[in-house]
Amino acid sequence: MQLSLAHVGARLGAKDTFDALTQIYLERCSPFARCHTEAFKTEDALLDWLSRQQGRMPAIAVLLDSRGRQMTSEAFAAWLGARRDEGAQHIVFAIGPASGWSQPARDRAQMLFSLGPLTLAHALARLVIAEQLYRAFTILSGHPYHSGH
Repeated sequence: MQLSLAHVGARLGAKDTFDALTQIYLERCSPFARCHTEAFKTEDALLDWLSRQQGRMPAIAVLLDSRGRQMTSEAFAAWLGARRDEGAQHIVFAIGPASGWSQPARDRAQMLFSLGPLTLAHALARLVIAEQLYRAFTILSGHPYHSGH
């Protein structure tokens, strides 16, 4: 399975502390899935890229949106594990433009996912989702990283 952590906005520089931390968590995910990041200047560019991500099945688009579904870490792990077990090849977790997702983007998504009711800076949201992906994989594998509290 391949995971992409995408965002609409500027590419991050090598000195970006949040990006460095995000990369650490994505590297920790590497025993479980291939992970990488993508940056797009516009929502349209992201949607075009998504449409070209073809394998046996289209990529699963999960858009981070404050109005989306909220889950516990355990429920998120169960959701991710179910997609893995169904044979999903590629899941894209995408953070949208500052103005929010357009209706066509929301319509394209398989899930709208919320990290909570707070508004987060894009860099912080990327770090949080990267850590939650790692946490989900450790929950699924029985690793002690997640102690349940």
